[in-house]
Amino acid sequence: MPVPMNSRHVSPMRPNSAAILLRPAGVLYGLVMTLRNRLYDRGILKSWRSPIPVVSVGNITTGGTGKTPLVDWIVRFYHASGAATAIISRGYGRRTKGVRLVSDGRRLLLGSRDAGDETVMLAARNPQSIVIVAEKRTEGVRFLMKTFADRLPDVIVLDDAFQHRRIKRDLDIVVINASEPRELDAMLPEGRLREPLQGLQRAGLIILSKITDQTGAETLLEKLRRTGKPVLRSKIIPGKLVAVTEPTSSALAGNENSSLNALAFAGIGAPAGFLYSLKEAGIPVGDQLFFRDHEPYTEAAIQKIVITAEQKGQTPVTTEKDWFRISDEPRLAGMLARAGCRYLSIEPEFPDGTMELEKRLLSLLKR
Repeated sequence: MPVPMNSRHVSPMRPNSAAILLRPAGVLYGLVMTLRNRLYDRGILKSWRSPIPVVSVGNITTGGTGKTPLVDWIVRFYHASGAATAIISRGYGRRTKGVRLVSDGRRLLLGSRDAGDETVMLAARNPQSIVIVAEKRTEGVRFLMKTFADRLPDVIVLDDAFQHRRIKRDLDIVVINASEPRELDAMLPEGRLREPLQGLQRAGLIILSKITDQTGAETLLEKLRRTGKPVLRSKIIPGKLVAVTEPTSSALAGNENSSLNALAFAGIGAPAGFLYSLKEAGIPVGDQLFFRDHEPYTEAAIQKIVITAEQKGQTPVTTEKDWFRISDEPRLAGMLARAGCRYLSIEPEFPDGTMELEKRLLSLLKR
C-alpha cells in the first residue's frame, strides 16, 4: 500500500548513522559491480549484438533522472526523420514476467499493471512504435525479429538498460539528475549509485538533466567532462495541463493554470522535480501528497486525495506517468475524473541545442 511521504520534505535524506551502517554493504556492492563490468570488458562474460541498431537510454543511479522523457524525445525524433522504431523496456513495476508485446505499432495491447506505467505511457505517446517489455533485452529483440519479420524497425531504443550488458548497443546514453548531485556520492544501499562512476567510461553520451540551479549544474558539468565524454545539458519543461476523463482518455484543460489551486500528488522517485515543473507552469500548489515510486494506488489513497481536495477547494494534479498507472483501474480513474483531476505532461529541452544528439542518433541508421 502506498505510504504518503512528508509533504514538506519531498526528498528526505537518510540519517548519518543509518548511512554509516549501510556503507559496508555499499562497498561490497561496488566491488561486485566492478568485477562484473571487468568480466564484460575482457570478453569473459559475452554480449550479443542485435542485427538491428540499438540505442540505450539509462542511468547510473536509481530514482527519477528524466530518462523516460528523453526516450520519448528520441523515438519522436526518429519518426520525424522517417525511421521506424521499437522500444524495449524492462517494464518496471509490472505484474507479468518474461516477454510481452505492449503495442504492435497499431494498437495498445496491455495496460500499466501488465506492462508498467512508464512503458504504457511511451506506447500511448508513440502509437506507431512497436513496444515490448522483457527483463532480458536479448529475448525481447529475438521476439521482435521473429514476430515482426515482415516489418522490422530501423532502430531499437532500449529503456533503462545501461547496466544490462548482455546486449551490445551502438550508442549508450546516460542520464544524470542535476537536481540531486548527492546521488553520485555513494553506492547502493547507502546512496543511489547503481555502479561506480568509472562505469561512465562506457557511455557514448552523457546528458545532465533536470537542471534547476545553474551554479550547481556547472560544478557537476565540470566533474562529468573529466570523463572525456560529450556532455549535454537538459532541463525538463512543463507541457500541457490535461483534464482526465473516465477511464483513460483526456482533453485539454485550457489556459487555466494560474486559476487552479492544486493538490499535487504523485508516486515517483523525485517528487521535487514535479513540484518544480508545476511552479514553472504557473500552477499554484496547496497541499501535497506523495507516495512511493511505482507503488500501485489503492482506493484508500485515492479517497484521501479526493476528500482532501474537496475539503480544501483544490484540484488534484498529478504526473502523466501516475495517470497512466491509475487509468488501468477504472474505478479509481472515475473517482479522480469526477474530482476534476489534471495531469501535467513534460518535455526535455536542450539549452545547448540538439545537434550532437541528433548527429549520433542519425549515425546509427547508417550502420
